[in-house]
Amino acid sequence: MKNRTILKLSRHNKNKEIEFELQYLGSLSVRQRFTLMFKKTKEMISLLERHGHRRAFKIIKRS
Repeated sequence: MKNRTILKLSRHNKNKEIEFELQYLGSLSVRQRFTLMFKKTKEMISLLERHGHRRAFKIIKRS
């Protein structure tokens, strides 16, 4: 993946932050976006488990 640029603002500006993030995501290929999505999903699961939230129940198909 490309090196990520850092947005520096003198004041908090939600619209500029969103525009910056969308521009960054638009610059990625589909494969890069999915890789990023899977990486962030694993990161969120890890954080939840570390803070005492267990994994969700899995549906098991009975035969």
